[in-house]
Amino acid sequence: MVRGSRAHAGAISKALLDILVCPVSKQPLRFCQETQSLISDAIGVSFPVVDEIPCLVPRDGKIIEDKEKMTSANGPGSAHHHR
Repeated sequence: MVRGSRAHAGAISKALLDILVCPVSKQPLRFCQETQSLISDAIGVSFPVVDEIPCLVPRDGKIIEDKEKMTSANGPGSAHHHR
């Protein structure tokens, strides 16, 4: 029995999300309700959440190659022209 657990299957608590970072880039992660995964916008990788437990081993990550990656400011299609 877990005291005070209000999370539903596939949900990540706000407190946990506030401290989690990408294991590769060390940048913040965001939770995607649609895919039930944690997204690293910095590198365009999705990490699964299994039974409410984030799987943040780098080999578990999957490269995002759909429209979700295009919304990332750091995606390969967004060239920065700073001089």
